[in-house]
Amino acid sequence: MKVKQKLQVSVVIVTLVVLLGGCSQPLSTREKGTLLGGGIGAASGAIIGGAVGHPGAGAAIGGAMGALSGGVIGDQLQGQENRSAYQQRQITQQSREIQQQRRDIERLKQRSDRDEEEY
Repeated sequence: MKVKQKLQVSVVIVTLVVLLGGCSQPLSTREKGTLLGGGIGAASGAIIGGAVGHPGAGAAIGGAMGALSGGVIGDQLQGQENRSAYQQRQITQQSREIQQQRRDIERLKQRSDRDEEEY
């Protein structure tokens, strides 16, 4: 019976990997966290469930709890990434503005120097 249940857990994990691996876009941080948490939770649940005689139930419960906690953690990490990317875009835009202002100041200085020479 244990071999059959281990096989079932393995089939579920392989199926999840194949389904999620076939996505057309790269996984987001949230999705990676959910997948990783679900996999670790399912494996841990199967081990713990195997100790009490119910590895399938343990894997299902562990997978669900792992996916939930992994999703929450992944969501927080993705939020940090989004905030960081937004701040970086702002920094880049402000750097461009500063460079433009420096060029304008230099141009005004040169114009002022020419005007002073004429008088």
